[in-house]
Amino acid sequence: MGVALSACTVNDEPEYVERPVSSIYNEAMDLLQNTQYRDAAQQFDEVERQHPYSVWATKAQLMAAYSYYQSNRYDDAIIALDRFTQLHPANRDVAYAYYLKALSYYEQISDVARDQKMTDLALQALNEVVKRFPASEFARDAKIKIDLTYDHLAGKEMEIGRYYLDQKYYLAAINRFRTVVEKFDTTTHVPEALHRLTEAYLALGIQTEARKTASVLGHNFPNSEWYSDSFYLFEGKPVQAEDEEPWYKVW
Repeated sequence: MGVALSACTVNDEPEYVERPVSSIYNEAMDLLQNTQYRDAAQQFDEVERQHPYSVWATKAQLMAAYSYYQSNRYDDAIIALDRFTQLHPANRDVAYAYYLKALSYYEQISDVARDQKMTDLALQALNEVVKRFPASEFARDAKIKIDLTYDHLAGKEMEIGRYYLDQKYYLAAINRFRTVVEKFDTTTHVPEALHRLTEAYLALGIQTEARKTASVLGHNFPNSEWYSDSFYLFEGKPVQAEDEEPWYKVW
């Protein structure tokens, strides 16, 4: 009985058949164009397995990584891209490889309510693209995504800060809002951060810091809704458009 089962197992194993490299590569490209990304990745890997020293193998490594990326297998894509850049640091497509790695992290950025490990990794990878290939088209797009990533990280700090403010943990809230103002000063969250700082300082009875922070808000973002909210905290009325001097100067 054991011998029969063993024979059956051996016979069931797929037979290895070596094929021309162009045949495998073209089949992989056809699968990729038909959006069969998982099968395409497998065939690109097969190019390297059967013909590791061919010119096609180098191309197949990068195309396999791209196929993994398209099928949302980001971890596999990153592993493949790291291997490509290590083996072929002078390849003409190495800039794209670094960029695709950054995208593999960027696509995994989660909602601000969750852990931001992937956001940090995406930021590191995007910065590496800009640093290594500053004149490339990939660097230009990476810079845009860096701004969006910073905005996302700032949003996370704001969410935590708001929670602390609601819970009356004012010092903890102040630390979060100051991080946004100081570290993420180019993001869209700065006006709200300044207003929340004003709120927290007032709650602690620190009038001087509250007025100073509100003045910074009024000077830099006079048309912001947060400007109006901070003004109301002190004056008990909306900002008057006909005021001769900005309220932050009157203070």
